[in-house]
Amino acid sequence: MGAVMEDIPDLVVRARRMVTPEGVRPGSVSIRGGMITEVGPAEAPVPAGVRVMDAGEDYVLPGLIDSHVHFRTPGLTAKEDWPHGSRAAVAGGITTVIDMPNTVPPSLSAEALAQKAAMVAGTSLVDHRFHIGVDPDHPELLADLDPRVATSAKIFMAGHHTAPTVMRDAAQLEKAFRAAAEGGVQLVLHAEDNALFELLDGWRGEPSGYDAYERARPRSGGIVAVAKVIELVRRHGTRAHILHLSSVEEADMVCAARAAGLPVTFEVTGHHLSFTDRDTRRYGARTRLSPSIRGRADQDRLWEALRTGDATTVGSDHAPHTVEEKTRGPVDSPPGLPGVQELVDALWTGSRRRWPAEDPDTAVSRMVRLLAEEPARLFRLPGKGRIEVGADADLVFFAPDEPWMLSAGHVQSKCGWSAYEGWTFSGRVRRTLRAGRTVWDSRTGEFGTHDGRLLGTVGPR
Repeated sequence: MGAVMEDIPDLVVRARRMVTPEGVRPGSVSIRGGMITEVGPAEAPVPAGVRVMDAGEDYVLPGLIDSHVHFRTPGLTAKEDWPHGSRAAVAGGITTVIDMPNTVPPSLSAEALAQKAAMVAGTSLVDHRFHIGVDPDHPELLADLDPRVATSAKIFMAGHHTAPTVMRDAAQLEKAFRAAAEGGVQLVLHAEDNALFELLDGWRGEPSGYDAYERARPRSGGIVAVAKVIELVRRHGTRAHILHLSSVEEADMVCAARAAGLPVTFEVTGHHLSFTDRDTRRYGARTRLSPSIRGRADQDRLWEALRTGDATTVGSDHAPHTVEEKTRGPVDSPPGLPGVQELVDALWTGSRRRWPAEDPDTAVSRMVRLLAEEPARLFRLPGKGRIEVGADADLVFFAPDEPWMLSAGHVQSKCGWSAYEGWTFSGRVRRTLRAGRTVWDSRTGEFGTHDGRLLGTVGPR
């Protein structure tokens, strides 16, 4: 008897190098209705009439996750919007994003997130979820946060141009940690100490040039804030994920806290892995970040954290600004730069240059852990981050040995520029599939349909 119609896949992807939870191996992925229905041998028979997509020598990865983007909706869409931001994402192999709340107005409530979701609907190439912002006046609301609305909440411990809701009061910060623990909410934190920076500005004044920028926003701000986070985690048992960690000392502190059994983790950004403070002195606002990009020793420690598993996730902190904004003076030019499109290629290229003798299968498996498996686990994204039966059919074809140079013409972000312009990368995303359909093909430059889903259903707390 022939196969039952419901068992016939829409598409079969064949790969010589498929990155699975069990390792890199040849295999095939059967897809029906946007889901993975079977993971089998590479040469498994395919029913007549079923389309086969052969990845050749490319790695086939699970769709990647960027848990730290600013797609600027609502209120800041002159810099970026969801059609452009999601195009940049899929061109970089990212099929799921979690967007930040520092918009205008900021996303501090279920109602605000519902309005944001309505604005995004029908405009996104990627599946998405939102971090809710913590209202400094009402941190106790985290205790009752519905996980269908958000499973994570963003706290700014220091301010900058697009951070209007800074948690300055120690008692309110403690309330937020206590409430998040009660509600099972994952906190994500911009962990720098605002009071320390204000103290330094009162003494030195604000920086007059980019040669003084890192000194004006030094590592001590992060060290003080991370120490506060660790103590609050110790008191309340809150799950805390420190974003864009930037220095040796902060990394060591979080590693020590984890070794002591505390549920605190950290993210590294592609920008901190790619640039140093020398670049900021040379290029100014093009590589101005918050936290500041630091020195070579700090960058070395962050790379080592990826290799050893000390770092839990890598994020882009995709934060576009217009060229006009980035050409203002040091006081007025906002920190942040685009990066969701460049993240995978920068991470891959940096790792291959840093560890040229490393087995490529080891390197690509680490990339999948940091950009798929761990963010899916940390932020409770069922069906994401793994090639396995029952998962969403989000797949990436990645050519590990294809050199190419990024130019302004490649940039998909609405801002139209990249700090990586002129870089030669050593690997490239060739094709991105979301829900079994192509949403990016590098050979044709064509995108798919803007029907990315809002991810609301979550696993257990």
